[in-house]
Parts: sequence; C-alpha cells; structure tokens
Amino acid sequence: MTRHSRRFIPMVLAIAVFALTASAAMAQNLTGHWPATVTTSERSNGTYCVALTDDGSFGRPHSGPAKLIPNNSPYEGYFTVINGLITVTIPYTSGPGDCCDYFVFTAQVSNGKGVFNYFGVEDNGIVAFGKKNSC
Repeated sequence: MTRHSRRFIPMVLAIAVFALTASAAMAQNLTGHWPATVTTSERSNGTYCVALTDDGSFGRPHSGPAKLIPNNSPYEGYFTVINGLITVTIPYTSGPGDCCDYFVFTAQVSNGKGVFNYFGVEDNGIVAFGKKNSC
C-alpha cells in the first residue's frame, strides 16, 4: 500500500501544479486597452489598439465586447477565450453601406502571440499583444 502511495502522491502534485498554473493564468481579468502589433501582413502591418470588456456576456467566463480604436473611431465586435486562446472579432467597414470585412486576432492568452486575419481582403499575418493599458 505504501509503495503505491509513493507513486501516486508525486503524480497528484504534478497535476495540481498544472491545474493551478493554468487557472491562475485564466483568472486574470482582460478588461483594458491592449496594443496588437501585426507583422508579415501584405496590407495591415502596424499597431492597433483593442479595447476589451471582460464581462462574460458572450457565453464564456472570459468574453465580452471588443473595440478596435483607430483615431478615436471605434469599430465594435466581441472576444472570447476558449482553452487558453483568445479570439477577437471586429467587423471593419471602409465606409457607409460597406459590409463586412472582419479583423480577427487569435492568440495564446499566456504569451499574447498568435495570428491575424483580415477576412474580406484575404490578408493575414502574425499578431503580438502588448502590455495591458499601454495604448
């Protein structure tokens, strides 16, 4: 019995450490303004400011309204966090009556690195989210 306990305890500790680490990373509130720097894109390179309101309103504990803020003219969308990945979806129009291209930022919450897609003009690249409230 003791022999089995000695093998079991380290395994339980490893699982507990992993679970606590993952939940600690997800426990943070994502409300704030986040710089999102896009590179390796054909048309969309640059730094964007993405405003998130983490209120759970889109069916996940970490989800809510999102805004892309270029020149104080926000484009409104939403974000969700599922399994450690954040997806920010922003409809983007070039003018009245124009519908609907989408900016989509998808990144790992743990390090802010991921991919950018601009659906409608078939553009993509790499995105890196910067420090919270730094734009």
